[in-house]
Amino acid sequence: MTEVSSLTGRLLVATPALADPNFDRAVVLLLDHDEEGTLGVVLNRPTPVGVGDILESWAELAGDPGVVFQGGPVSLDSALGVAVIPGDEGPLGWRRVYGAIGLVDLETPPELLAAALGSLRIFAGYAGWGPGQLEDELSDGAWYVVESEPGDVSSPEPESLWRAVLRRQRSELAMVATYPDDPSLN
Repeated sequence: MTEVSSLTGRLLVATPALADPNFDRAVVLLLDHDEEGTLGVVLNRPTPVGVGDILESWAELAGDPGVVFQGGPVSLDSALGVAVIPGDEGPLGWRRVYGAIGLVDLETPPELLAAALGSLRIFAGYAGWGPGQLEDELSDGAWYVVESEPGDVSSPEPESLWRAVLRRQRSELAMVATYPDDPSLN
């Protein structure tokens, strides 16, 4: 088996050609990527459900909009907390994934993390790929792989994140941001 180069901490940005409706114009933060598979959360799918409706104790710490995000099509009945915590040391209940981005143990009392949190998002479900599955999708041209920025996790306008991430690229990808929602109307 060939060795997998880790993409943990990077973003997958759906190409306009990606046909899966679960990932139409999706921006996925990869939380884990190795030879056993890949796990990430879709950053730009807010739901109408408030964080306080399902995790009342975390509601005050969740960034705007204070709603749960659909992290992907897998395990929609589970919740993941992703937080940005600047600095070298993170508090108890937080595990660094990449840079200042990490996972929050939602069983931890929120007050243990409150002072350190830069931002917090709650995701219902996640996006997952089995061994080699993401690599096949990448070779088929379904995703662009780009660097993440801590602000991507807490974008105040998640619906416009797909265009914003593409627009900041220093390549021809910046032009893809202008791709129309429905090319047949062009």
